[in-house]
This record gives sequence, structure tokens and C-alpha cells, in this order.
Amino acid sequence: MEFDLSWVLLGLPLAFVLGWLASRLDLRQIRLENRQAPKAYFKGLNYLLNEQQDQAIDAFIEAVQNDPDTSELHFALGNLFRRRGEYERAVRVHQHLLSRADISPADRHRAQHALALDFLKAGLLDHAETALLKLEGTPFEAQARLALLANYERSRDWPQAAQMAEKLAHAGQGSFAPRLAHYLCEQAATQVAQGHLEAALQLLQSAITKAPEAARARLDLAQLLIRMGQEVMAWNALMQALDSAPSATPLIARPLAELALRCGNGAATLARLQQLYAEHASLDVLEAIVTLSGADPAGQTSARDWYARHLEKEPSLVAATRWIAGEKLEHEQFHPQVQRALDHAVQPLLRYRCAACGFEASKHFWQCPGCQTWDSYPARRVEEL
Repeated sequence: MEFDLSWVLLGLPLAFVLGWLASRLDLRQIRLENRQAPKAYFKGLNYLLNEQQDQAIDAFIEAVQNDPDTSELHFALGNLFRRRGEYERAVRVHQHLLSRADISPADRHRAQHALALDFLKAGLLDHAETALLKLEGTPFEAQARLALLANYERSRDWPQAAQMAEKLAHAGQGSFAPRLAHYLCEQAATQVAQGHLEAALQLLQSAITKAPEAARARLDLAQLLIRMGQEVMAWNALMQALDSAPSATPLIARPLAELALRCGNGAATLARLQQLYAEHASLDVLEAIVTLSGADPAGQTSARDWYARHLEKEPSLVAATRWIAGEKLEHEQFHPQVQRALDHAVQPLLRYRCAACGFEASKHFWQCPGCQTWDSYPARRVEEL
């Protein structure tokens, strides 16, 4: 049977025409899909820019339905749900991404990290810990460890927090020595509450070794030694704290003055505080000096004189109020009312303010109750900032 070349010659143009038609149909379909998906996507972006999150979510859902394989749309949708507080929907979006076998390893790690953030925002700390631990060895490892550290601090799991801080320090994420000292102090406080004073003593000594320049461990140690009846050792601990943590002098001054009077070390303590006050004037150091001067029979400087000296150094409503308290006014019958008004006016000035978030409190905190930042409270009062 002879092969007829005429059929080949006729078939080639036909095949070419059919191929061209098929390609045109495919191109039209692709163009149609591309027009539909970006239209919904850009519509969602426009709603976001106008802060219309409900409409943005609807637009992104439409875009995902048109192209369910687009992972970026899923991430955008999940992040929107999380920002709105719809954590269950955010979790479902990210879990759906993780269940897909066709996403890249990078997107899988990203989805795992997003899922962990969903759990954290929802307050599901156990689920968040499990999700974060799966990010070890991924590009999100450092972020996951920081989140785990915050998670352990939030749940007051101080041993676990210490282990995570050590890992971060070894990975070159900075120095965590002051924070590790805080963890030891927190554990010591628990031991004191349970009556295990020796165990607390060992923890505080470890904290001082971990961060010698930190003031909290020495202050807590002094309180513990007082409780154990070792007041002279407590006084020594506070005197050492003045040298190792000079920035915390205002926090140390008052308990040191009270302890010095009980130990009979008032003169030495007064001389040291006067030296520090001359270098850096402070309201708390001033009050400690006034306390010690009032207990010294040979003292030549009265409390009112010390307040007047402070006013010469810098304007202070607090010092002025203290000075007026000992002054005899021309209309003395109105003195109690005036003094009460001044005392009320200076109360906000005697607070401490977080340098990170501005949260104010009547007492000094080592960790801000507002933003959970460590060592964000300066030792000085609001009036001195």
C-alpha cells in the first residue's frame, strides 16, 4: 500500500488551524480568569485603604472563590480575620492552607506562623505553643522563639521562659541576662510565699551572679534577709546596690534609710546619700536624707532647709509642698485646707511612668502591667522626668 503524501499536505493546514483555535480559546479563558481575580483583589485593596474591612473581606472571599489556589489571597483573608478578632475564621483559613499538598515549603512555614499568631491572639496558649514549636529550624524560628518567650512569661512559666531566653541568647538575638535575673527573682518570690527561704536565698544569689548590675535582685535579697533577721547583711546588700546599680538609687534610698536607723548605721548611710544627692538630685534620695537627718540629734540641717536646697537646684511642686507643710502661714487657720489641696495636686507627680507605653502607676514595677515590657519604668518620679 502506497503512502499518499496528499493527505499529509491537506492535514498540516487543518492541524495548524485547529491548534490556533484551541490556543485562542485557552487565552480567552486565561484572560477572563485573570480579569476576574485581580478585579476582586484590587477591589478588596481599595476597601482596605478606605478602612472598610467588612467589604474588603467580602471582596477577598470572592477572589479566593475565583482562584482557590492563590495562597496570597488566603493569607490576606486570614490576616483580616485576625485583625477583626474573628480568630476561629482565621484559624480555618490557615489550617486549610496547611492541609494543601501543593503549597511551597516557604508558604507552609508562613501559614504555620500565621496559625500560631491566631492562637496567641485568641488566648489559646497551649495551641499556640504547639504551633510555635513546629517552627524550629524554619525561617520563622527566631520570631517563634520570641513569641514562645512572651507566651511563657504570660503564663508565668519561669523555668521554660529561662530556657527559651538562653536559646535566643545563644542564637545571637541579644543579651537576656537582666531578664533571666528577673525570672530567678520571680521564682524566689514564689519560694518566699511558700516559706522556703533558703531556696529563695539561693535563687536571688544566682540572679545577682547572672546580672550584677541589676538592682531588683539586691533589693529582693535585702527584704529576704530582713525577714530572716539578718538586718546588717541586708544593709550591706543595699549599700552594694548603690555601687552596682547607681541608676536605681532612688529606689534603694528609702528602704536603706529605714534599715540604717534600725541597724545604727545612720551616719554612714547619710554621708553616702548626701554624696549621691550632690551628684544627681532626686526626690526619693532627698526624702531618705530628711529621714536620716531628723533622727540625728547633731544634725544642723532641718527638713525644711533640705527642701529649700532642693528648690534651689530645680523647681519642684513636691518639694515646695513639703516645705510649706512646716511653714507657719499668715492665715494659719487656712493651712490645713491649703496643705490638703497641695498634697492632692502632687499625687500624680509622684507616680512612675512606663517609658515604653506611658502607663502610670503609684508604685514601681519591674515589668509594665500595660505593655509587659521589662525594666521600662525609670526609677524617678513623673515630676523628675
